Amino acid sequence: MDEQAADNRIRLVLVDDQALFRASLGRFLAAQPGLEVVGECGTDGETLEVLNGSPVDIVLLDPDRRAHRGAEFITAAEHAGYKGRFLVVTEAADARDVAAIIKLGISGVFLKSEAPDRLVQAIKLVASGAVWVDKKIIQILVDQLIDRTLPDRSSGNVLSEREEKVLLGILGGLTNRKIGDQIGLSESSVKSVVQQLFVRADVRTRSQLVRAALEGSLGAAHECHVAKQMQCRP
Repeated sequence: MDEQAADNRIRLVLVDDQALFRASLGRFLAAQPGLEVVGECGTDGETLEVLNGSPVDIVLLDPDRRAHRGAEFITAAEHAGYKGRFLVVTEAADARDVAAIIKLGISGVFLKSEAPDRLVQAIKLVASGAVWVDKKIIQILVDQLIDRTLPDRSSGNVLSEREEKVLLGILGGLTNRKIGDQIGLSESSVKSVVQQLFVRADVRTRSQLVRAALEGSLGAAHECHVAKQMQCRP
């Protein structure tokens, strides 16, 4: 492998207390072009040692086995100087747990029941700076968190039905064209609605919008944006 190809590899650390799962996943990922497994760890301490000694782009971890310690581990890793991303690889996820995980700064949630090739796709997407949320989890979020994700209709700050549908399409990872096909809008109309959502959430990218929606902070971000606009008026 030439030096340039090595520099472009996505460097991974696997964190899971099941040794057999780590070894199996590690062999699979190490065989994928563009990926490098820097370490396979069973504890937080082992992981921090690897992060301190090697450049790492993404940490793959299972918070199900460290639920109350997840936040502490992420904080410790960041304090140790880790500036990469976290991708959760888990067996199951509750909607509220997903929202809490996103708030910790996690870049994605992937279900262990999904195909390995999709994990490679998720890793590459997260490495590019985007947010990955498994489609099954999106459905859980839609079913359980819709009232928290979208502003309360009893308040003055509400999303229109069109905005809700476009937002849910974005949460599902659909392109503007596919969203338009599903809800009967032109691609340009969908793009216009996306820009409206950007303004509401006070963000500039779809990834930032996804994070704001999953955190349930979209409405609050809009209120903050309006307040700032008011402050700027003469």
